[in-house]
Amino acid sequence: MEKRQTLSKKIILSLLKLNMKHIKQYKVKRIGPFGSSLRDKQRKGSDLDFLVDFEKPTFDNYMDLKFLLERLFHKKVDLVTENSLKPAIRYVKGEAIYVS
Repeated sequence: MEKRQTLSKKIILSLLKLNMKHIKQYKVKRIGPFGSSLRDKQRKGSDLDFLVDFEKPTFDNYMDLKFLLERLFHKKVDLVTENSLKPAIRYVKGEAIYVS
């Protein structure tokens, strides 16, 4: 997978909004980036972190969404569901900027 330079918060949110029709195919209620990408503190080769809320959480929906986002952003993507958040990192729920 080709690595792009870092992506700004504005570009990440714009690409999500432009592709919501495709993202919704995987029963996504809402999705939001969090972490270094929102603070514009990514380094070359950094992955992108997304908090996602599914209408219908299945393994296939999760993996297909992950692959779609990796193709879209040309970066490794980490998808985190709210249910899987460990107590120590629940603060990301307030940090994520959701698109729906």
